[in-house]
Amino acid sequence: MRTGLRSSRLITVTVLAVAPLCAAPTSAAVTPPPLDESQLPAAAPPAPPNPTVQRADCVAAPAPHSVPPDALSDAAQLAGIDLNSVWALTRGAGQVVAVIDTGVARHRRLPHLVPGGDYVSMRDGAADCDGHGTIVAGIIGAQDDTSDAADQAEANTPFTGIAPDVTILGIRQSSNKFRAVDEPEGAGFGDVLTLAAAVRSAADRGATVINVSSVACLPAETGFDDRALGAALAYAVDVKNVVVVAAAGNVGGPGQCPGPNPADGVGWDDVSVVASPGWYDDYVLTVGSVGPDGTGSEFSLAGPWVDVAAPGENAVSLAPAFEGLVNATPDGSPISGTSYAAPVVSAIAALVRARSPELTPRQVMQRIEDTARHPAGGWDATVGHGVVDALAAVSDPGSTGPRQRDALRARETSTPAPVVEQAPARTAVRGAVICFALTAGTIVASAAVGRLRRRDDDIPVD
Repeated sequence: MRTGLRSSRLITVTVLAVAPLCAAPTSAAVTPPPLDESQLPAAAPPAPPNPTVQRADCVAAPAPHSVPPDALSDAAQLAGIDLNSVWALTRGAGQVVAVIDTGVARHRRLPHLVPGGDYVSMRDGAADCDGHGTIVAGIIGAQDDTSDAADQAEANTPFTGIAPDVTILGIRQSSNKFRAVDEPEGAGFGDVLTLAAAVRSAADRGATVINVSSVACLPAETGFDDRALGAALAYAVDVKNVVVVAAAGNVGGPGQCPGPNPADGVGWDDVSVVASPGWYDDYVLTVGSVGPDGTGSEFSLAGPWVDVAAPGENAVSLAPAFEGLVNATPDGSPISGTSYAAPVVSAIAALVRARSPELTPRQVMQRIEDTARHPAGGWDATVGHGVVDALAAVSDPGSTGPRQRDALRARETSTPAPVVEQAPARTAVRGAVICFALTAGTIVASAAVGRLRRRDDDIPVD
């Protein structure tokens, strides 16, 4: 059920640098502020709220042929997904997935990319200086490359997104490569106010799913005012019929969440770190990360708002420059973080909406939770209701074809998948980190506290 004693969740991702999501301190209550419709951002064309300037070079393109074929065919985000069986039912056609991130670069594997606007500079949203948003978009909707590309070594490779027929609406909301003109020492650009405006804009532009892989993460006693974001989330879900998916947030590195929450705690009283938009649990499907063995990733922020989990380590996706592919950050680190787990779930949400358009946003969220591979006890603070199951979520038991029925029957009669276990306790990050920021090679997404349950990630691409 999407009710109970858990609230929103937060996602952390390791990826290219991303701008901070800062918020002004308010009360110390470990609950999201009450929803206030008067805080809903006004409808307006996307634009930076203040003049900005680029402060650092854009991420460099990877070396040609830097991603070996076996890495492409074994992309971690596709682990456990029977794409042929899923695609026999739907590939996501007709769905619009808004990627609110560092922008989404134009790429030959994203033929359905639509520029959705820019809150960082005076562009259209189809530029990605940090590289994070392009990776996220590729996990969701990259297509097989059958073009007559000049670089044939990266053409016709066995790589695809999970929902390759969706339209990607790219919105640049944050960047670590830009700063406000009047803030020379600023770490980046983008905050909960620009995120709130971007959520409203995406909803008004016809998004059916919104992916947020950035997180505002704070010590619980600090408190912050993200009422505009809460109002925008409620508007998207209840007025515009949008499913919102967010990363849970990351801990354990610079620019990430200031520390972990108890992996075995399920109540708000146990929370030491809160994340937005995740804590708005009634409106957001918050996603934690698991590793190759199905256990919670050490960097994945736990919380009462975490709903489900997906593979978030060793991802492969699209490079932001020269239309290539990438499976590591500039320093050679794997692309890992809750930022990359969230788009797996956004893609599944789009597939469910394409297959079952009559479902409301909350029914889609419930379907994904109900069909996840549950941990012992049915839910825990790191993986929520468990690792998502794309085929089970998309399938309607009364109308599946022979291939889907056979796949589901084989799964039911095979050796059960190992129970999802908690990862060892995470190493706390000292200090009160109030902003969500991307450092070279690491992106952290934090979410705020939302509904009474549980609910952005890291991706190394720098």
